[in-house]
Amino acid sequence: MKISVNYLRKLNHLYGCAADIAPNGVDDLATKIGAQLGAIEEVINVGSKYQGVIIAKIVSCGDHPDADRLHVCMVDDGGKAQNVERNEQGLVQVVCGAPNAREGILVAWLPPGSTVPESVGKDPFVLEARALRGVISNGMLASPKELALGDSHEGILEIDQEVAPGTDFAEYFGLKDDYVLDIENKMFTHRPDCFGFLGVSRELAGIQGLPFKSPEWYNLTAEVPAIEAEPLALEVRNELPELVPRFTTIAMRDVTVKPSPLWLQVELTKLGLRSINNIVDYTNFFMLETGQPLHAYDYDKVKALDGGDKATIVVRKPRDGEKITLLNGKEIEPRAEAIMIATETTAIGVGGVMGGLDTEVDDTTKNIIIEVANFNMYSIRRTSMAHGLFTDAVTRFNKGQSPLQNKAVLAKIVDEIRRYADGKVASDLIDIVNVDEEVLQRGSLHAPVQTTIKFVNERLGSSLSAEDMRLLLSNVEFDVGVEGDALTVKAPFWRTDIEIQEDIVEEVGRLYGFDRLPLELPLRPMTPAAKNPAVELKQRIRDGLSVAGANEVLAYSFVHGNLLQKVGQRNEDSYQLSNALSPDLQYYRQSLMPSLFERVMPNIKAGYDSFALFEIGKAHVKGQVSDDGLPLEFERVALIFASDAKGDNAKQGAAYYQAKTYLNGLLRDLHVTAGVRYEPLSSNDNDVATTYFEAGRSATVSINGQVVGRIGEFRATVRKALKLPAYSSGFELSITALQSYISSEPLYTALSRFPKVEQDISLKVATDVTYAQVYELVQSSIAAQADNNTSFSITPVDIYQRHAGDSHKHITLRLTVSNYDKTLRDTEVAAMLDNVASVAAANLGAERI
Repeated sequence: MKISVNYLRKLNHLYGCAADIAPNGVDDLATKIGAQLGAIEEVINVGSKYQGVIIAKIVSCGDHPDADRLHVCMVDDGGKAQNVERNEQGLVQVVCGAPNAREGILVAWLPPGSTVPESVGKDPFVLEARALRGVISNGMLASPKELALGDSHEGILEIDQEVAPGTDFAEYFGLKDDYVLDIENKMFTHRPDCFGFLGVSRELAGIQGLPFKSPEWYNLTAEVPAIEAEPLALEVRNELPELVPRFTTIAMRDVTVKPSPLWLQVELTKLGLRSINNIVDYTNFFMLETGQPLHAYDYDKVKALDGGDKATIVVRKPRDGEKITLLNGKEIEPRAEAIMIATETTAIGVGGVMGGLDTEVDDTTKNIIIEVANFNMYSIRRTSMAHGLFTDAVTRFNKGQSPLQNKAVLAKIVDEIRRYADGKVASDLIDIVNVDEEVLQRGSLHAPVQTTIKFVNERLGSSLSAEDMRLLLSNVEFDVGVEGDALTVKAPFWRTDIEIQEDIVEEVGRLYGFDRLPLELPLRPMTPAAKNPAVELKQRIRDGLSVAGANEVLAYSFVHGNLLQKVGQRNEDSYQLSNALSPDLQYYRQSLMPSLFERVMPNIKAGYDSFALFEIGKAHVKGQVSDDGLPLEFERVALIFASDAKGDNAKQGAAYYQAKTYLNGLLRDLHVTAGVRYEPLSSNDNDVATTYFEAGRSATVSINGQVVGRIGEFRATVRKALKLPAYSSGFELSITALQSYISSEPLYTALSRFPKVEQDISLKVATDVTYAQVYELVQSSIAAQADNNTSFSITPVDIYQRHAGDSHKHITLRLTVSNYDKTLRDTEVAAMLDNVASVAAANLGAERI
């Protein structure tokens, strides 16, 4: 938000709003703004580039003796310029090639030694007295472009006011000693009133303890004149009352469209807006002044689009396939939920964003329609993002302007056009209001807030009195009632953000000055904050996998549609982003594993031949929603192990068991020691993970019968598409499902003072007998034989099958056992394994070898 310090001073003086907003200079004002209002991004010295520019009068204008397109002008500068050659009458000679140079007009003269304003900050061009085709020219008569006041370079700037020659140009037009302050927009996100000069000026008065009074015309009861010319038939319909709370229009006849007064061109230019014509410039200027966007339509063009005897404006949704060419020349097909301003047949504007080219006000316009509307800020924001349209109107509308100010702003611009553009009111005011009657009667968007002096002071750490708070708030036009310790605060009609007691606390603190509050920590109980189980679980997972040698990565929750297709997932099952951060991040991911897949090959290329990566994050599947209709977020952890090692370093065996080693270690770290089962992955499993896991070499992981995730090796098509090495595997688990099974109790097993004994047992079993069945049988058999003084563990050694078609396989397990009271003998351990062999033979048909 850019503001001109001099214009705010002028505004306060013109309307009697407040005292000088910068009594101690611009530096002090900028410091106060930064401390109490918003961050200053830039302070621009506007007047510095206009040093030496003088308003002069062309007394005579003759043809150049040696150039058809040049004129020799004698100008009167009131004798202001020094060290310049003059004739007997004190006039100065200037050669000018502008076609509009003529006797009697007032112009901006740049005498020798001055710098062309347009060149300041670039490659400064300092003027001098020099001969042009043999005739001395003392400086130059400047065009709007050379004065950095517009793009026009076709002629010199003509000053349209009665000014004495010799007047300092910058001083007369409020540029001398003027500074433009660029205040960071996001500081005003919840303050739409601060996107206008009135709002900023009010706040600057408030933070300096000065009372502010809004202009008389800025009120809830503003009226427009009755019809004063031949009526123009105008009909307006609002078909979107929920998105357009207020739509206010009026028609005016016989306006004179012409260049804006120079003072207005100057004000718009220094704030970054381009002057178009007086009607468009007035709408832009009052948008800057009040924060309320306005728009003007050419009445006759609107009427001609329907071919009838009246102009009709309809607020509606776009029709199928409808397109519109906007004022910037861009043609769009509006999104289905956009707010359209249209006639009966044709769209003429995107509500709250930009008007259409077909109904723009130009030099041929005689009759106009003025619109002052209020739109749903969320709808405007989505439309703006969808089409890449970021206008000054969007900047204001997507902050949530108050619908209570529309009539006042419309009445003001109507008055301005009547006085300075010869316009006449030609229709009744059309004011379609879809705001609660209670709000209209109250004159404030929200009900008065009840609070207490104690409530405010406790939160600020201050000791302000009721009168202190009343004065601070009434300075910015709040209606404050005080009764003992109680405050009743009613916000003015332009404030949209005052709803609860904490809003009053913030307002008082900001106006008083947060930097003036005592630097004391509030008293708080020493009771520690309750631990968050979900956060703790993620940290335990992170610690466990990191200690095991895996490397954590953090990826975007968004992926490219091509990645989804490569892993076998459907794009339509993912939420698509309409405003993606980049073309490579179009969809929410359905699972974490694809994000890890993308990072395998870059690491291999970087020289890492064996590694494990893991991520803790969120996934979303389109259509899976909570009871309140919001998309479900799935908390997951995924790990991938990949090895491209060759020769002696090549990994042996199946990659599946590498992932299982990480998973078993993780479950042990989480103290999940019982009820874990690995069931062969079924091709009928409808989880998103089954699209990239190989059914024959993967498993479903369950705890006490509840599925918590999948583990295994990857499909050949996935490995090929993503260039994964053949030796790769991984797992993906639901953190939410794990939550109910973990234990925070430490698992402690005392070490025996006596040596451990290790013995292997190898069992020949049928091919359809799973490793899990064998492991669980051995585990339970040993546990039945071991007493309380015996500690043991069982680890896999080998699974061997000579040929793929063999009907049997060998599974070898290693028993490690110790006793707390004595040293076990080999014969005792052998007896335990003999018993295991007997049980395995009886239950699994196993043969010990």
